[in-house]
Amino acid sequence: MVHAVAGELMQEAEVEAALAYRTVGVVYADIRQRWLVVYSPQAWQRAEKTLQRQHQKQGDTELNAFHTLCRQRFTCEADAHAALDAFVKGLKLTTVAEGRVVAHTRHTGKGRPSKGPPPSVVHYTLTGQLASRLEAHTQQLQQKSTFILATNDLSEEGLSDAQVLDAYKKDQQKVERGFRFFKDPLFMASTLFLKSPARIMALMAIMTLCLMVYAALEHRIRQELVAHEKTFPDQKGNLTQYPTARWVFQSFTGIHVLHIGQSTYLVLNLRSHHQTLLTLLGPHYVDLYANSG
Repeated sequence: MVHAVAGELMQEAEVEAALAYRTVGVVYADIRQRWLVVYSPQAWQRAEKTLQRQHQKQGDTELNAFHTLCRQRFTCEADAHAALDAFVKGLKLTTVAEGRVVAHTRHTGKGRPSKGPPPSVVHYTLTGQLASRLEAHTQQLQQKSTFILATNDLSEEGLSDAQVLDAYKKDQQKVERGFRFFKDPLFMASTLFLKSPARIMALMAIMTLCLMVYAALEHRIRQELVAHEKTFPDQKGNLTQYPTARWVFQSFTGIHVLHIGQSTYLVLNLRSHHQTLLTLLGPHYVDLYANSG
């Protein structure tokens, strides 16, 4: 259904050269939702260049594999048909047109063949033409040119389709930057291996919750810095009121605790900009990094 809508949106957007969207009502994970299937001409242009390069490479690979298969000799016709069927099932962007099995014969005896017995079959080979599957390219292009905005608010009176799209345009960079943080090696998400789909879904729920906390903390840090006219050094040492939470986390990694005896410890490498930020965040944060006597 989504692919069909994407195809219609591509035709509409070609005329206006702008974002086009269509509302679709679905039930996903047993929850009624309102989906906005949005087509972007800019995404189409990027996807077209990427897919042209990828599909050209994939097409050449499948063509070379077909030529190799056609040079292979089979001892029986059934094996040749089975090899052709298995090859066709593995194709992604092409298909075999007019594929058939060719029997190669010759006389097995020595000298000039007699007029009696027919020549014996020696081996079988495959022949045919490899044709591109344009629908596969079109389907992938539609998929990469569209995206889905979902909400469980089914009433357009409280949240219209235009408001959903405007909110996405406004906060798109923030959301994409947050999910890019998941892919960062420092987050180490790639070190987790889960077999069960249920566990994968649970992990995604936890990661999304962590991302929400991450975004909330970043918002509060920036809000406090602006409200109190304070700054925090960024990666290049320049003072800013809008540091990323990731950089704030990294800036606190050099802080160590020195234990003296059993009841005394000192917090080392806590600089003035760290103390300023902790003070802005509140007494609880200050107590976490306070020296103990």
